Amino acid sequence: MAEKILIIDDDVDTLRLVGLMLQRQGYQIVAASNGSQGLEKAFEERPDLILLDVMMPDMDGFEVTRRLRKNPATTAIPILMFTAKTQLDDKVAGFEVGADDYLTKPTHPNELQAHVKALLARKTPAKTGEIAVTENEKRGYIIGVVSARGGLGVSSVASNVAAGLHTRAQADVILAEMTPGQGTLGMDLGIVNTKSLSEILAGTVAEITPEKVQASLVTHSTGLKILPASDNPRDVDLASRVENFEVLVHRLASQARFVILDLGSGLPTFVQKLLLSCDHRVVVLEGMPNSINHTKILLGEMTELELDPKTISVILNNRQRSDVQIPWAQVQEKLGYPISVALTPAPEFFLQASRLQTPAIVAQPASMTSQQFMKFVDAVLEREKAQ
Repeated sequence: MAEKILIIDDDVDTLRLVGLMLQRQGYQIVAASNGSQGLEKAFEERPDLILLDVMMPDMDGFEVTRRLRKNPATTAIPILMFTAKTQLDDKVAGFEVGADDYLTKPTHPNELQAHVKALLARKTPAKTGEIAVTENEKRGYIIGVVSARGGLGVSSVASNVAAGLHTRAQADVILAEMTPGQGTLGMDLGIVNTKSLSEILAGTVAEITPEKVQASLVTHSTGLKILPASDNPRDVDLASRVENFEVLVHRLASQARFVILDLGSGLPTFVQKLLLSCDHRVVVLEGMPNSINHTKILLGEMTELELDPKTISVILNNRQRSDVQIPWAQVQEKLGYPISVALTPAPEFFLQASRLQTPAIVAQPASMTSQQFMKFVDAVLEREKAQ
């Protein structure tokens, strides 16, 4: 695939000539005629290189560079500044705000091509789904919870693991429901405002600031910080905003020691990307033939994503007492993958928790199911320490 270059310049002739010149060299060109539009294009297109004019009326190149370097989605993109000015101070200022190279206009085509090739050659490609982290920004431990199909209790597992980590580690824990239009945490935990996730996904990447993300979190009575998803069916379309999901999770991970992601069911593109960002992945299934078969396929697809099997745990969530439930040892054999925890069927346990609008292990901490969750939580803590 051709490398993508974004040109930001208020001079139409420069946009046309430089763009044509680079297109002939086989590059894909994206153009913006001012600083604000350039930022939008950079966040949306994620180019391999940015050519940036310094002198622009609405926002000069220095300010554009500052904003690009502050955003995790664009902080590592090489920036080549060019301007009609030749003063040394302008060049120094450009390098200080984060520019990688500098050219004076008008520049010879061969000189421009040489600088472009050099910057692209130096660019270190990020791993798929990886978001650059600023040097001084902390990163919490991210756990993604997913299932092969809906109705297997992903949200219950995610909320109880989150509550267990908060109880055991006495640390900040964020529980984020990454299922726009299919949210259940709001109702389960008594949260009225469930629009924040949709608003974040509907906006631009540039708008996903640490402050906005922090303001979107709801502090539950248990101490958990929660980002619930809406239950408006129309919001399902927001699942296509993959870059927004990636930056959002990056922001969340900078604000808590643990981030638990309720990823719902299946492997849409955004879930694949987020699983790549996770430190630990949890797959939920039940002891029924169809669930086992679907989960086996899911685990196979996760292997295709080159996820380390050591970072994947399987939780057997037998939600109903039934003679048709397959014992965990047989589930493990049929699945061909170890079961980390087998939850004892306890429908009244979760029903009571729902009435109290709190995670089940908080409602009945001494129950057998709570102890099974805490055993898994202890294993997570050991893994986090080892990492």
